[in-house]
Amino acid sequence: MSSSTPLNRAADSLKRATSALGSKIRSVGGSGKRPGGQPVGQPGNRPRPGNGRGKQSKLHPAAVWAEAAGTAGELLAPVWSKVRAYWLRFAWPVLSVVSVLGWVVLAAAVALWIAGQSWGWQEAKSAAMVAFLLFVFAIAFIVGRSAYGVVLDLARTRVAVGDDAVGSIAVSNVSARPLLPASLELPVGANTAVFHLPRMKPAQVHEDLFTIPTARRAVIVVGPVRSVRADPLHLLRRRVLWTEPVDLYVHPRTVPLGGSAAGFIRDLEGMPTTELSSADVSFHALRDYVPGDDRRHIHWKTTARTNKLMVRQFEETRRAHLAISLSINTDEYDSEHEFEMAISVAGSIGRQAIREQRELDVLTQKGPLRCETGRNLLDDMTRIVGAPMRKTAVDLARTLSDTVPNASVVFFVVGSQVTATELRSAAASIMPGVRSLAVRVQPGAAPSRANIADLTVLTVGDLDDLAIVLRKAAA
Repeated sequence: MSSSTPLNRAADSLKRATSALGSKIRSVGGSGKRPGGQPVGQPGNRPRPGNGRGKQSKLHPAAVWAEAAGTAGELLAPVWSKVRAYWLRFAWPVLSVVSVLGWVVLAAAVALWIAGQSWGWQEAKSAAMVAFLLFVFAIAFIVGRSAYGVVLDLARTRVAVGDDAVGSIAVSNVSARPLLPASLELPVGANTAVFHLPRMKPAQVHEDLFTIPTARRAVIVVGPVRSVRADPLHLLRRRVLWTEPVDLYVHPRTVPLGGSAAGFIRDLEGMPTTELSSADVSFHALRDYVPGDDRRHIHWKTTARTNKLMVRQFEETRRAHLAISLSINTDEYDSEHEFEMAISVAGSIGRQAIREQRELDVLTQKGPLRCETGRNLLDDMTRIVGAPMRKTAVDLARTLSDTVPNASVVFFVVGSQVTATELRSAAASIMPGVRSLAVRVQPGAAPSRANIADLTVLTVGDLDDLAIVLRKAAA
């Protein structure tokens, strides 16, 4: 047997514990003397405080119990895993069909039978027999196999808050015999929808439509569809799964930012870098042709005048790289509606940047969001869960400055509880030369623009006002 088996490891642990226990017992009282060589029990030979040679070695009970528990765990782990596997495979499928009411009736039947046997109550025994007969009759309603073909179809797996999420369930009888009426259950988040199936002939198809409310941003798990067979008293309920669960993403509401509202999301003209390139939009100078240069960049007039090939040399221009700092610290927001509006503002700006194929980074206190596509961005924003936390918008701005050092435009999306002093501190953590804008969400406030040093502060009272305040920032 390999030395790595649980049994061998348990034996080694037990051996070490036994050896340690024996050595400590021998060191304490095996020779009848104290560790210093003095006889045990004689007065005047007690060790003085602070004399390390007179200390007795004691075995702590907690250490013994911990070692014993570890050894027992290693011994019983393989047995427990096998018992659990058998329970889930054989016992649980049988016991799970009994409903809560069924267990109550079964317990009452057992109690009545014991009472009838103990005190000779024939009425109690009769009631117990009736309860047992009800269970026998209930079994007849759940036995047998159903042959359904079930298709769960969601028209769209990603919708925005307020949009209709429509789906359908198509059930067909794939057997060669008619099927009795039954019920289908469809879990939708924390709720469950029930669909009643009529008596179905072979190859008959029954379809039901449903609509899922999308009043709040969430990831809703739809399904799996399961058939339910139960007796009239619902003592026994047998469920069979027919489909896999489907995730429905209810994205935050966003608004398009077209025209001059997105004017700040563009190449930063007039700010070239010191790096030279063979292809860009900012002309720098002419130089001699080198084999391998693109012939499209040959300057033919200069070539004809100097009688040698000359090519254009360009300066690399900066590309707009947006970074969005979205604070999810709920202490900085006045209400849940304000927090949801902040997520919608960040999502709207991020979608516009992705639509214009700009580089984008979005950061929260819990880490960065995926920004490869608008779909990935909104999926991650749907999963955002706000909570009170110690890390504020100022701390997030400092993290953003370290994480995205090459950003050219930075947005701070914050709540109404963030003060002007905190916004000034957040802007101070950004590298010089980077355009900084703070979008302060305050439901009901008039759209406005203000400046705190080099920071532009935009106040948004409604999501539809976002385009207006961005036009003011671009002006």
